[in-house]
Parts: sequence; C-alpha cells; structure tokens
Amino acid sequence: MPELAIARSGLPTRLFRSLRLPLNDRFAVFGLLIYLVFVVTALFADQIAPYDPTEILYTEDYDLAADMRPGQEGFILGTTSLGRDVFSQLVYGTRSALLIGVTAAFMVALIGSLVGLVSGYFGGWTDAVLMRLADIAFGIPFLPFVIVLAAFLEPSIWNVVLAMALVLWRDTARVIRSQVLTLRSRGYVDAARVAGSSDAKIILRHIAPNILPLSFLYGSIAIGWAILTEASISFLGFGDPESISWGYMLQDAFASQALAKQAYYWFVPPGLCIILVVSAGFFITRGYENILFPKLGR
Repeated sequence: MPELAIARSGLPTRLFRSLRLPLNDRFAVFGLLIYLVFVVTALFADQIAPYDPTEILYTEDYDLAADMRPGQEGFILGTTSLGRDVFSQLVYGTRSALLIGVTAAFMVALIGSLVGLVSGYFGGWTDAVLMRLADIAFGIPFLPFVIVLAAFLEPSIWNVVLAMALVLWRDTARVIRSQVLTLRSRGYVDAARVAGSSDAKIILRHIAPNILPLSFLYGSIAIGWAILTEASISFLGFGDPESISWGYMLQDAFASQALAKQAYYWFVPPGLCIILVVSAGFFITRGYENILFPKLGR
C-alpha cells in the first residue's frame, strides 16, 4: 500500500513523496501553470504595470483621463472614473490576491493538520475537546463572521486571513483526524511503538508524511476561498481602501455604475482573474486525489 511504502522509506524520501506535485494529471498541470503566471505577474508587477495603481492620470491635453476606453491614449484596459489605469490595478491586485490566498491557505492547513494529528492520534478527552471546538467552528457562518470581524477591527486584508484561521481549519482537521485514526492502527506504527519510539517521533516520522497530501489538498482549496472572501468583503465595502485588490476593483466599478456605462473592461478582467485562480485550486485538487486515492484513476 502507498502508506506502507512511504513508511518504510527514509524521512527525506517520505517527505519528498508526500510533497510531490501531481504532474501526471493534465488538469493539475493546467492549474499549476495558472498559478505560475499569477506568481510571475505578482513578482514583476513593478515592471509590468505602466502606472501606479492609485495615480490619477491626465491626457496630453491636461484633461482628466477618466472613463477612457481600452486603447485610448495608450491605456491597455482603459481607465476608471477617477482616471486610474485599470490594467495597472489588475496587475497589482495579483499581489494582494496571492498574499491573502497563500497566507490563509498555510494557516488553514497548518492549524487543521495539527488539530487532526493530535486529536486522531491521542483520542480520549483530547479528541473530544478538539472535536467539540470543531463543531463550534462548523456552527459559525463564515461570511457573516468575516463581515462582523472586519467591522470591529481596522480594515485590513489580514482580517480575511484571521477569519479563515479561526474558522476554516475545521474541515481540514476533521478529514485528517479520520485519516490518522486508520494510520495509528497500522502495523508499522505498532512496531515503532514497541521499539520504544515516543509519541512525537511516531507522529512526525510515521504519520505526518502520510497526511501531507491531504493538507496540501485542503490548502489549495483554501487559496480560492480566501481570494473569494476578500473579493466579497471588499465588494461590500469592508475591505482595506489603501490596498488595491480585485475585490476593490469590483467594488469601485459597482459604485461608479460601470455596468450602466457598459465599461466591461473595468470589471470583467478582475472577475476573470478570480475565476481562474479559484479554478486552478480545484484543478490541483484533482491531481492530489489521484495521489491519495490511486484507484480513482483506474
């Protein structure tokens, strides 16, 4: 079995096998390519964007460059009602999206994995307490919770990360706990316990490498959830006004009645970017499903 093969290998080999990318799945490769494009865009945003995303621009005749159509005056995607370059905002919005997505995904995967490992391995009252906390987290409606949190705290993109870390670890913890419950009864775990290995050593060397693909699966899903949540919060007016994001662009377009002006160049590009990033996360999960459940590909 895959878990037994991983358990018999050395620790570096087991970690490499657990962290390997699902490159044998076409959808997963497509998702990774989408992420790669956005990562490169975020890293070189200063060189790609022709203007500062918050700069108010003027035409050669010193008129406000407001509501310019794509191609007019050299603007690739036109300008907003305040004379800001839409393309530059789209490029810089990639940084906010990836920063929120990756940070929130890391927190969700880390907290959920730790809770699932401890709960599943030790069981008893530890399992009961942690799973009751998970039940409480399941009972909290996520989007209203984020809105209330953003209303009470200072507007910031980190409100989304904090909300996801406090609530969305529940799904990861539940699934990993169920996986650990099966792994702790395997023969190689019993053999390690008889050989005198401590609980911490058994968890780190024999159980954790086998649940890492699950952690990355839920982490990739959390990236999309975080970006969607930030866009929703910004659209509702609870986002950070000093941070340019795709959600901020949608809210700005809505407040300026871009749809009535048929300024599709303003709100369609950020919407497509959100769809692409969220879809990429789900594409990658297909590849990790084949790693976790090889029989699905037969």
